[in-house]
Amino acid sequence: MPPVIINLRKADDSRDVVHRAVQTLAEGKLVVFPTETVYGLAASARRADGVRRIFEAKGRSEKSPLALAIRSAEDALDYAPNLGLKAQRLARRCWPGPVTLVVKHAEDEGLIRQLPTEVRSAVAPNGEVGLRVPAHAAVLDVLQMLAGPIALTSANLSGQPDAVNAADAVRSLGDHVGLVLDDGPCRYGQPSTVVRATNNHYECLREGVVPCSALDRLASMLIVIVCTGNTCRSPMAEAIMRRLLAERLQCKLEEVEQRGVIVASAGVSAAPGVGAAPEAIETMRQKGLDLSRHGSQPLTDKLIRHADLVLGMTAAHRQAIIRRWPEAAHRTAVVRLDGADIDDPIGAPAEVYERCAAQIEEALKQRIQKMELT
Repeated sequence: MPPVIINLRKADDSRDVVHRAVQTLAEGKLVVFPTETVYGLAASARRADGVRRIFEAKGRSEKSPLALAIRSAEDALDYAPNLGLKAQRLARRCWPGPVTLVVKHAEDEGLIRQLPTEVRSAVAPNGEVGLRVPAHAAVLDVLQMLAGPIALTSANLSGQPDAVNAADAVRSLGDHVGLVLDDGPCRYGQPSTVVRATNNHYECLREGVVPCSALDRLASMLIVIVCTGNTCRSPMAEAIMRRLLAERLQCKLEEVEQRGVIVASAGVSAAPGVGAAPEAIETMRQKGLDLSRHGSQPLTDKLIRHADLVLGMTAAHRQAIIRRWPEAAHRTAVVRLDGADIDDPIGAPAEVYERCAAQIEEALKQRIQKMELT
């Protein structure tokens, strides 16, 4: 029986489309979804018969694992409770998006154990599972409503070219599929990048949309230092922190990022592109550091989401960050380990800037001693 094909761009009620897709998956049937990479073939991971149909439809070896599509980076910990630091960074920075993370799962602890035995063999053999959060509303909306994750693979016959539109998928899989959601050509038209990631290591297993060369930066530690306007304290702290890290890592100043640590600064009330205060520039010049090319930036959702550590100059900065981004509370602190504030020198004479810089440097020295730079 040929599949039902729904053109998402002409559908009158997107909620009805989501309900039909959820129902089809819940019945153990297959759904073809558009994603940002290529069209995907999906089954409910709670239905062993549905997952079996994927292998039958594709002519795929059962020794080739399927990916598990989940709702968000936060959900990854439910399936891999011991998710390593590198994997957490890549998930936070790449999802929803075209990266599949192959990670170790704790079969006795995570939600993998709740899947049928046959499904566990298909998605999580040898203690690893490939997790993905596709960047397409159709898949994400279904995942929000479906009980459990989705087993997902490309919607083509094994060994054949990937399907980059719905017609390709129908030609390849035809009567094996219950429902096809057609959203036109895929945004990228190439597969996801597949990365195996552990606590302090990653390897690119398959290069796709995200080039392997970009993974070093995506997997690096990111420290964001925050003040109010990002023209005095936080730019000085950024420069000082980078130098202290170079000393700790025994590398040149310009090599710190290559060693896996990125330092940035921002302001909770900053306007973009404002230069550092002249007094801050001069204070750093005396320390052999250059702030002449600094341009201020506001603290954004993206910076917070990507940051491993956010350091506010005052308790008020930390509180403001946590109020707006409560999910970042465990990654947000003040610069000083004792919790005291570092006051704003704006408008004060040069010697006040010098004292402020000395406070910042001492606080950062103490903090770096306690940091694990991985």
